[in-house]
Amino acid sequence: MAMPGSLRRQPGNRALTSICTHHHIAVFLLTFFSYSLLHASRKTFSNVKVSISSQWTPTFLNSTAVELQPYELWNSSHLFSTAEEATLFLGTLDTIFLFSYAVGLFVSGIVGDRLNLRWVLSFGMCSSALVVFLFGTVTEWLHFYNKWFYCCLWVLNGLLQSTGWPCVVAVMGNWFGKAGRGFVFGLWSACASVGNILGAFLASCVLKYGYEYAFLVTTSVQFAGGGVVFFGLITSPKEVGLPELDAEEKSVAEEDANRPLMSSEDVDDYDRNYSIQASDSSIQPKAIGFFQACCLPGVILYSLAYACLKLVNYSFFFWLPFYLSNNFGWKEAEADQLSIWYDVGGIIGGTIQGLISDMLQKRAPVLAVSLLLAVGALFGYSRSPDSKPINAVIMAVTGFFIGGPSNMISSAISADLGRQELVRGSSEALATVTGIVDGTGSIGAAVGQYLVSLIQDNLGWMWVFYFFILMISSTILFISPLVVREIRLLLQERHLRILTG
Repeated sequence: MAMPGSLRRQPGNRALTSICTHHHIAVFLLTFFSYSLLHASRKTFSNVKVSISSQWTPTFLNSTAVELQPYELWNSSHLFSTAEEATLFLGTLDTIFLFSYAVGLFVSGIVGDRLNLRWVLSFGMCSSALVVFLFGTVTEWLHFYNKWFYCCLWVLNGLLQSTGWPCVVAVMGNWFGKAGRGFVFGLWSACASVGNILGAFLASCVLKYGYEYAFLVTTSVQFAGGGVVFFGLITSPKEVGLPELDAEEKSVAEEDANRPLMSSEDVDDYDRNYSIQASDSSIQPKAIGFFQACCLPGVILYSLAYACLKLVNYSFFFWLPFYLSNNFGWKEAEADQLSIWYDVGGIIGGTIQGLISDMLQKRAPVLAVSLLLAVGALFGYSRSPDSKPINAVIMAVTGFFIGGPSNMISSAISADLGRQELVRGSSEALATVTGIVDGTGSIGAAVGQYLVSLIQDNLGWMWVFYFFILMISSTILFISPLVVREIRLLLQERHLRILTG
């Protein structure tokens, strides 16, 4: 009787440490901080929403702006008659960004599997930095305010920013095999949360000078980071003459690197000598097609689940500082700094839950447990008192149970899906699969941002949290077939262990 791979495999940590070189560390850090900088520029927009809303309504004149006469000609920044209209438009901008970002992800994943990942990533970083600089800084300096111009810039920004995630996940997938992937990718996927923290910190430091300087600082850092990526990132071990997997990784984890954790098949693959990369250098691998990627096991279910989960996660990302300022009356800079605790919880959650999923060699049950606890965390946070310490603690717990699963699906699970057995003849599938999962998630998030502003405006913040609970429940529903399948496999493996002594 062939025993399951999970019963035969050696501990993943030994295989993981044996392949770690200074190139792996450099790739980890460069991809980590490149995406952190992309997220920092996005976070800036959510951190200065209160200032932008005030600037676009008649109740405020930016103190850094020069008063020019006649007033009617130069003070055309009053795009809206009320703060509610301005808030609704800010939600519309979030929706526009996420829709264009979603479309861009589907395209960027395909492009990333066909062009040099380093070129695509550095181009996206530098060009999106210029667009955000034009949106937030140049328009304010020139006192040029136009709704259609803002919308066009945000569409372009979404398309350019979409080059980031498929490229960095694909590069990480090229360098790190499945041994310890949950922990490595769980730790690495904290890049988005670190970017949120960095963006909140930079914005709060310069916000007193005007919101335009928050955009100026973050985009300058992002543009410089794009240059570093262009000259320093090594996208594949082959570029420096390293083997794609060392002998130990091939002998103890070869089958796992090609079979996703959500697979229901119990197959002995020891005689199939292939790795997560194309091992025969004489054969040029072809990139997988879009519809082929959609048909891979688990891709559709995880994509739909991520659409609901990313809606909630990005709602916290876009609206948390605004909620704290609007609901509790706290200063905008204080709300920006306090919102960091949600990302801290997400960092810890993604790392710990990734490590647990490595130990179990199953992802879906870990996600389900975390999401069930997230429902309770959301209910508790919706009733948080007007106390910053208590709010920060509950916020961190909420981030742990929501941000952790979100990080796992978008990184480790996407890598599992893109490196499974059915695509072993093509080493150029990971960016496409990642684009599909994250793109579908972004569509859900895009719809959600408009719904959040609409629900808040008509029903209040409490109903927004009820909406979040509904979306988390839908996420659990979509992954439930995978949860049942993987729990069944765990029980079968336990039964085999008992039989084999």
